[in-house]
Amino acid sequence: MRLNQATDYAFRMVLYLATCPPGTKITGAVLAEKQNIPERFLLKIMRSLTAAGIMRSYRGVEGGFALQREPRDITLYDVIDAVEGQTELQRCLADSDACTRGCGGMCSLYAAFERIQKDLVAGLRSINFADLAAEEKKFAAEKTAAVRDA
Repeated sequence: MRLNQATDYAFRMVLYLATCPPGTKITGAVLAEKQNIPERFLLKIMRSLTAAGIMRSYRGVEGGFALQREPRDITLYDVIDAVEGQTELQRCLADSDACTRGCGGMCSLYAAFERIQKDLVAGLRSINFADLAAEEKKFAAEKTAAVRDA
């Protein structure tokens, strides 16, 4: 399974804002520059994040984007779901009638992928952007110290 580029960009956008002081509002152009994301692509992704209630959009001269929820209330799963939609490892997990074998979810492959899917979703839901932001700040401090000491 591979997440698409839009999801990677969405992770970076949410993480960047999660490292900023609460309530920080930033323009799309500035966020695109800071995260090295094409601005038009960023705006498209931002629509998905806004529709999912992860980001808030502000119009006008003082416009921009901000997190709509606290970083601790936004998980990796939330971002993936907003950008890619519900991700299923096997199509029969979402629709047991999709099985071309006709077993309707009653086979060992279905059972195995169902367990893996549940574990994957639980893992993605267990990682929030407050924790990621704290870790990101730690990495940035270590990098700064290493450059200073070099």
